[in-house]
Amino acid sequence: MEIVEKGILARSAAGTGRAALTFPSVVALADGTLLATCHAGSEKDSVDEQVEFYRSGDGGRTWSEGQRPFAPAQVGGMRGSFKACYVTELEAGHLIATCMWIDRQTYEGKPLFNGETEGCLPTAILLADSHDGGATWTSLRVVAMPADIGPPSLTSPILKLADGTLILSIETNKHYLDSSKWHQRVVFFHSGDGGQTWEEPITAGQDVSGRIFYWDLRSGVAPDGRIGAFSWTYDSEVNKYLNIQRRISADGGRTWAPHEDLGFADQAAHPAILPDGRVVLAWVDRFGSHSIRARLAAAIDAPFAADTEVVVYAHEVVASATDNTGELLTDMGLWSFGLPYGEVLPDGDVMVVYYAGTEEAMDVHWARLRLDS
Repeated sequence: MEIVEKGILARSAAGTGRAALTFPSVVALADGTLLATCHAGSEKDSVDEQVEFYRSGDGGRTWSEGQRPFAPAQVGGMRGSFKACYVTELEAGHLIATCMWIDRQTYEGKPLFNGETEGCLPTAILLADSHDGGATWTSLRVVAMPADIGPPSLTSPILKLADGTLILSIETNKHYLDSSKWHQRVVFFHSGDGGQTWEEPITAGQDVSGRIFYWDLRSGVAPDGRIGAFSWTYDSEVNKYLNIQRRISADGGRTWAPHEDLGFADQAAHPAILPDGRVVLAWVDRFGSHSIRARLAAAIDAPFAADTEVVVYAHEVVASATDNTGELLTDMGLWSFGLPYGEVLPDGDVMVVYYAGTEEAMDVHWARLRLDS
């Protein structure tokens, strides 16, 4: 596996409402078009954040100007912003967009996460459909959430199974002022009617003791129907990010095999799964080599061999001279790159998109990986 091309998908503009372009994703549509999305805001967490869409008709080498198909929305009468949006093609030309919306009015001026309680601002998950390849969209609709989910976080696009069942992956949070112990979990919602209604949630990742957090679950469906889920794993007792954990489900996400340590850290990308079953997994090694890397596995449950590894991006950062994770987390130089997302291209290559830059300006980049050189 090797990197054969790189480029910029979307350029930021420091000091504007597009200084921070983050949360990128890309999907290859049936007609060969690539459709990418990203978050755009004056900062990574800002009241002016929106989602932008980009298109490429030449395999990702050039991209259109960004479009904003969804106007700033109100939910329950509250004004808010869009944090992220992922797109899934359900059938040729029929797309479903899944957006994470943040209430910016209830706790006006406050950041997304409460540093004292670990609570989260009120959020909502919104869906919209397009029947013309993303040229136009239906009105956004809210996905109803059970009360025990708390403010929902979105970390993956909707998955589609072979029988047409859709799966929505949601991460739970505490309410903003809730100072009780956080028992984080990830749940799957299933829909048999194209995302109009959803079944009761099924837990896909949880440590019942509340010590281990399975953040940012990235999932994909293999050709044989199995689901692979990769989690950014955090030990809240020792304040340390652990190696990426993988789980496999053979029944559409309703039951799961035990977690498996992949042997490398720390934040996984959306996996790119090829028609022959091979999997390319990119990830962020934020605290070790300060880079984004990728490896290849022969199947959804196979090892990601070290000899397949490539460096997608290397970040120049001066790490703090400390062993204290809390202090490291305040070093924004470590957080000005990341969130890779993988997708298989029509020609068999794999594209990884990610954001990178400085605290003042972050662009969306792309890299094309060739598996058989």
